[in-house]
Amino acid sequence: MFIDFPGEHCDTVRISITPLVVVMNLKEILQRWKEKVRRFMSGRYGGDQFSRFLSFAVLILVFVNLFVRSGLLWLLGIAVLVFIYVRMFSRNYEKRRKENERYLQLKYKLTSGFRNWMDRRKQSRDYVFFRCPSCRAMLRVPRGKGKIRVTCRKCGNAFERKT
Repeated sequence: MFIDFPGEHCDTVRISITPLVVVMNLKEILQRWKEKVRRFMSGRYGGDQFSRFLSFAVLILVFVNLFVRSGLLWLLGIAVLVFIYVRMFSRNYEKRRKENERYLQLKYKLTSGFRNWMDRRKQSRDYVFFRCPSCRAMLRVPRGKGKIRVTCRKCGNAFERKT
């Protein structure tokens, strides 16, 4: 590829542009653009776990909307997407941090029961799990010890169970 430029001693100067030069210029352009975006996002909240969850929810809404063809789902997806961008470009760090913290607490509450159940299931070969009759705390005792007296570490209540 050649580009013609007017020259001083002749009518035109012909310069060859190789793909390598174009790639180098493209890298420079992308670096400059990346720096501009970095400066723009400086002092703004950016993305977090809550934003990622909402983005995933929007993808699910769009996918479901492909089959259902509902204007309401489309509008809801757009609203959530706008909310994501408002959070990302916000300069109110404290409010966004609290929103993310509430999301993480809710996520922990919803997943902790399943996680605890999986842990008990993995240990079920070696241990038996009981709930204390008075305080409902989960207690773990070794399997195969026969009838034993279990004392709750939380409330001190003692009861007998067969392992």
